[in-house]
Amino acid sequence: MKLLVSLPYHMTMPETPSSAAQTASPLHDERWRQTHLGRLLGHAMRRFDERVLQLMAGNEGVPLALANLAARDQISAAHIHITRHLALQGSRLTDLARAAGMSKQAMGDLVDQCMAWGLVQRESDPQDARARRVVFTAVGLAWLQAFKDAVAVAESEFSQAVGKDVATVVALGLEAYAS
Repeated sequence: MKLLVSLPYHMTMPETPSSAAQTASPLHDERWRQTHLGRLLGHAMRRFDERVLQLMAGNEGVPLALANLAARDQISAAHIHITRHLALQGSRLTDLARAAGMSKQAMGDLVDQCMAWGLVQRESDPQDARARRVVFTAVGLAWLQAFKDAVAVAESEFSQAVGKDVATVVALGLEAYAS
């Protein structure tokens, strides 16, 4: 089976330069700025997260108030950081921020919003009485289940869109690259 792939412009084999191209600035051709891997990954991640939120908005297991927030784009991909990174047994704010690649202050703001929506709460850390942990509430656990369900559907849609073999290669490649 031969797989035909259209590579981004900057990843194709260079052609023999013409005399005009030899004298032009190396930055003359700007197509690489729109097609480099980082940009494509960023667009793909935003598209995936938007689809997950869209699916969550329609999930019957999500409390109506949260579904309405998601449907009106009040819950963003940034809020997904909490869903992705908060340990089931809870996490300290600093650990949660580090896992999400965010500042402690930015994560604190997200936690405050999620507390107002009833997704999480702060409680004493049993290992250190001075510390606080962020933990899922019962509503937050329902949200987490809806997230899991939505991710499964979005991954299936991705596989259908690009083909099972390509989806497998992409997943393996991203896993290797991210580790």
